[in-house]
Amino acid sequence: MGESKQYFYVLHTKDDTFYGGYTTDPVRRLKEHNDGVGAKYTRLPKRRPLHMIHLEEFSTRSDATKAEASFKKLSRTQKENYLTTHRATAQKLLTKLFKENEHVSDKRKTT
Repeated sequence: MGESKQYFYVLHTKDDTFYGGYTTDPVRRLKEHNDGVGAKYTRLPKRRPLHMIHLEEFSTRSDATKAEASFKKLSRTQKENYLTTHRATAQKLLTKLFKENEHVSDKRKTT
């Protein structure tokens, strides 16, 4: 019996904020956010379009939601440092899941 994969993801919004979330299907979830039917925070037109800039895979929902909760507690600078540190691994997974690069973005600011 195979377990489904669990993901912690980070979106970069049009108004230059980060949104962290949990999903079992990153492709579907990004579409929902960009269609305005995702989380309340990302429904605002000023936040869209959104770009998935970070993705981590976990074997349990508990581990993925713990990563999400930990990320949300970080300051903006700490979030930027986290994303920079994990960039290579996250980009490999994003590229693998999103066959078309139009969904993958690296539009993070470094300051």
